Amino acid sequence: MGPQSNSTSTNALEGMHGLHVAPHSPFALQEVTQRGDSFSTSINSDFGCSQQLSVKRVWQQMPNYLRPIHCSCSHGDQTLMERVANVATSLPFIALGLTTPRKNPNTKLYANSLIGVGVASSLYHSSRGNVRRYLRWADYTMIAAASVCLSRAISNENSKILTVASAVMLPIQPMMVSAVHTGMMEVAFAKRALKDPQLRPAHNLHKLSSILGGVLFVADDVFPQTPYLHAAWHLAAALGVGTCNKLLDEGSEERKIFGMEQFNW
Repeated sequence: MGPQSNSTSTNALEGMHGLHVAPHSPFALQEVTQRGDSFSTSINSDFGCSQQLSVKRVWQQMPNYLRPIHCSCSHGDQTLMERVANVATSLPFIALGLTTPRKNPNTKLYANSLIGVGVASSLYHSSRGNVRRYLRWADYTMIAAASVCLSRAISNENSKILTVASAVMLPIQPMMVSAVHTGMMEVAFAKRALKDPQLRPAHNLHKLSSILGGVLFVADDVFPQTPYLHAAWHLAAALGVGTCNKLLDEGSEERKIFGMEQFNW
């Protein structure tokens, strides 16, 4: 069969079900025969690239507030006035830390963590450049650490496994740690408010501030160009944290009544 017949058969094959016949290349043939692993290497390379693209696609579709480090570091700091507002609304956390009851080592640790939250937030919102990404991570990690300290201050029944797991996940996924321990605090607050009528006004205010804070937090991510949303979230969060001081006061009194001070960590 001559070159013409080869060309005809090639064209015929290309017309069948989208089949494409690559032209013969002695150099390609020589490369394959000399390196038998070239085909598998190409497949592995393509598979690795497809995996990287899949991971990147999932990362891009993931909401910012579920990522380990919030990538949209410019949210809430579009103008100088917004920066000033965000730094100013971070200061109440420092004030809360200074006024939180320090009746045992657990409450002292929680009070100091609130001061850390205010300092980390102030540093982040007053920063510029590439360092903002790391200060954003420090901000979220400090919030998660404060939630762990709060759940420890409220109850001594937290398992050691949970404490160790929280410590391991704290620098990797601080938002997850915050969600778990905040949920535990909410359950403890609700149970104690049902038993003690004096706690119900504080718990009702806490519920309203928590709902408002959650709405503002999501809105800040969905509508990043809306000014002062982040500062409003700071205030709602500070109000919610402030109501927990009443819970700590009640918890300290209960431990005194039942003689449980010796079990403090």
